[in-house]
Amino acid sequence: MPAYIARPATVFPAHKVTTAEIADDIRTHHPDHPRLPAILRIVANTGVQTRFFTRPLTAPTVSGTAGIGERAAAAFTDALDLAEQAARRTLTAHGVAVTDVDAIITTHSTGWSVPNLDIHLVARLGLRPTVRRIALTTLACAGGTQALIRAVDMVTARPGTTVLVVAAETISAVYNHHDTAVEHMIYKALFGDSAAATLVTDQPLGPGLRVDSPDDTYEHVLPNSLDRYSGRADAHGFHFDSTKEALTAADDVLPDLVDWLGPQIIDFAVIHPGSARIITDTATALGLDTHDSRHSTDTLTDEGNLGAVSVLRVLERTHDDPPPAGSRGVMVAYGPGFNTAAIHGTWTA
Repeated sequence: MPAYIARPATVFPAHKVTTAEIADDIRTHHPDHPRLPAILRIVANTGVQTRFFTRPLTAPTVSGTAGIGERAAAAFTDALDLAEQAARRTLTAHGVAVTDVDAIITTHSTGWSVPNLDIHLVARLGLRPTVRRIALTTLACAGGTQALIRAVDMVTARPGTTVLVVAAETISAVYNHHDTAVEHMIYKALFGDSAAATLVTDQPLGPGLRVDSPDDTYEHVLPNSLDRYSGRADAHGFHFDSTKEALTAADDVLPDLVDWLGPQIIDFAVIHPGSARIITDTATALGLDTHDSRHSTDTLTDEGNLGAVSVLRVLERTHDDPPPAGSRGVMVAYGPGFNTAAIHGTWTA
């Protein structure tokens, strides 16, 4: 029983922030940083030109001094608002009534709330009280692909199921001037806020990615990699840390990913735009070139690293300029842990 991933719908918040503005903000807050010239050069070379924040760059919960309570509340509230918009947009686009949704899978890693994003969306969207739910948190950049993997599992186990997948991230919540290491400065320029939603069904809702079975999904945790990327919270807010080994984490797992794919030729890829290097290294390992990975690169340039939302946004861009019907493709994302999630499928028209 195949599963079909429909065209996603992505929502961006109102505040467009340029990399030049972020460089100026770093320069203002850290004028005496011993590595400031190098930081500004690295920030300018991240490959990101613009990104969107739910609140202005100067807001207390972004570059200001708000504490953890205010930052957490703002992050979750904003993520929920974006998630609701994205969910409504994808349901409308595909002509699916909220009462026809059998399951909802959510993923987000910014902010904190009990109950979680899934139950909030049941209430806001008016989903059936008996809707099945999976709430994924802290998966960060791998969350979008991981949510789709769980949706494929659901659809193949229960034919006729319609699964709503929603990813939302307000990663501006980790923009924190208490973090002064070079990698922290890079993350200030790398991340953006957004939400996206799609539907996974056993009958196509239009052109999209067909996944033939759960065997076409892949999950991998790199041994001894817990500290390569990690998040923490303290009185000052949220923080995202990494080690030098994080720079090569994708390279360390790509041989296993290629082994899983086997000898088949890959025609296109939906690569999580974690950084320009991650896109390039993954595309090269898959036998693809810069044209094949253009949708990931364009997402990074125009909107930044969107965390769990990224692969859905890249898939949406792929719909705008799709591969030929029958093309074989792979979706791949990496997240803290260091974990990898991938889906192999066929483009259907």
